[in-house]
Amino acid sequence: MTDDDIYSGLQQLGQPTRVPTDPSEAVLERVQNPEAGQRYVVRFTAPEFTSLCPMTGQPDFAHLVIDYVPRDWLVESKSLKLFLFSFRNHGAFHEACTVSIGRRLVDLLDPEWLRIGGYWYPRGGMPIDVFWASGPAPAGIWLPDQGVPGYRGRG
Repeated sequence: MTDDDIYSGLQQLGQPTRVPTDPSEAVLERVQNPEAGQRYVVRFTAPEFTSLCPMTGQPDFAHLVIDYVPRDWLVESKSLKLFLFSFRNHGAFHEACTVSIGRRLVDLLDPEWLRIGGYWYPRGGMPIDVFWASGPAPAGIWLPDQGVPGYRGRG
């Protein structure tokens, strides 16, 4: 399998792409896993994720960490960035944002396993952390801690 074969069907990589204004119109793309058959973990970290509170319209900020064990497919990173960026003007609660991102990736990739940690900055004085996984972590893989400390404020 050559790089040309892997990337031949992509529509966003390597060219100017309009930023989607809503997650439902964002196009997530995938590429064949060149290491299919090997078990390994892929991690994406989005430390500046933003969305809107659906009630007040005020911005919400989170640090997202996505880990997955691929089978046949990898998410194409530019499409993932644009997908995450599409939440910028989208009103949804923390839980809905975090879980919907995880579910959309599972639907696209059919990974062996996926988890997402949404470490949300305080709203109304209280941080909210949301965690979702497609199932139990597979045995026999190295799965590092997501490395995001609990919110401590100024303490």
